[in-house]
Amino acid sequence: MMSKNKFLQWIILFILTLSITKMNAQENKTNQNLNAKEQSLVKISSLTATGNLGSLKLQLHAGLDSGLTINEIKEALVQLYAYCGFPRSLNALNTFKSVLDERKSKGINDIEGKKIIVENNVEDKYEQGRKTLEELTKMPQTKPAPGFGEFAPRVDAFLKEHLFADIFVSDVLTYQQREMVTISALASLEGVEGQLQSHINMGKNTGITENQLAQLADLVQETVNKTQANTVRKIIGKPLVQIIENDMMIRISEIEIIPEFLEEYNSILKEEASASVKLEKGVIAIFPMYQKENSTQIRIVEIYADKEAYQFHLQTPHFLKYKSSTLKMVKSLKLIDMESIDKEAMYEIFKKIK
Repeated sequence: MMSKNKFLQWIILFILTLSITKMNAQENKTNQNLNAKEQSLVKISSLTATGNLGSLKLQLHAGLDSGLTINEIKEALVQLYAYCGFPRSLNALNTFKSVLDERKSKGINDIEGKKIIVENNVEDKYEQGRKTLEELTKMPQTKPAPGFGEFAPRVDAFLKEHLFADIFVSDVLTYQQREMVTISALASLEGVEGQLQSHINMGKNTGITENQLAQLADLVQETVNKTQANTVRKIIGKPLVQIIENDMMIRISEIEIIPEFLEEYNSILKEEASASVKLEKGVIAIFPMYQKENSTQIRIVEIYADKEAYQFHLQTPHFLKYKSSTLKMVKSLKLIDMESIDKEAMYEIFKKIK
């Protein structure tokens, strides 16, 4: 028979083992990172919300390569109509269809995944949606919802019966994945901080960690901008990222063009400026102008996120093409480095600050 001392030692060891296991589990949960599929869902949702179809196409390819199924992506894009509207959702679905057609033509067979099944035999869809929302919020949901639900009952019905019943009833995506999709979209849009706060709370209830939300903010910064990413950071109490870098580079280029080359030069300049702003994250603005009284006098306002972005710009194919093809057209060139009087106000003018 086990002695009393040995029994007590065994009990203490057992309790310590349980405590350490629990602490490790909590630590792992806290530090858990977004996996490749989750990161793709965040980016796909963010790019759909902002209507950036060029980047979305690339990310849809990446999402399929990361292991997302066709139906998982379909469900995310369908759900997003409720948060960024039918036009953005339909554009994203059409883009996704073209991606699948392209991959199929190359012999890539993507996994369809779990079938999308919607139950139509529910007697009270409002009640079904209301219970779903209670599960997500961990709070009682009255009928109608206070405030907007009392003011516009039809919207309350659409919210409960369609979004949280018809859409959420499909288990192709988990509640956690659906909240990740929603948070990513709302974080990418301006003026919806209240809804973002609510869905971050719901996301936490489904198991999304603060570490994952911080990662989500980093991905939104990558796909949209620092300002939108900061809306998430502010809500979860993380340090905000500085919008305007201290080493931002601002320059005015004063250029005089030989008259006989003016039309050709302007055409090349327009192409180069457009490509720079569109393709380079570090290019905030390249804004060409000419003097009204003398159209050969060109002025270009150039703003780069930092000196590194400027050096990168100088090596791009579109800039090198511009430089080599316009060399004979330039009569004089003067570069004037400038300093902003009010850097924070620049954001209101140039929304593309990354």
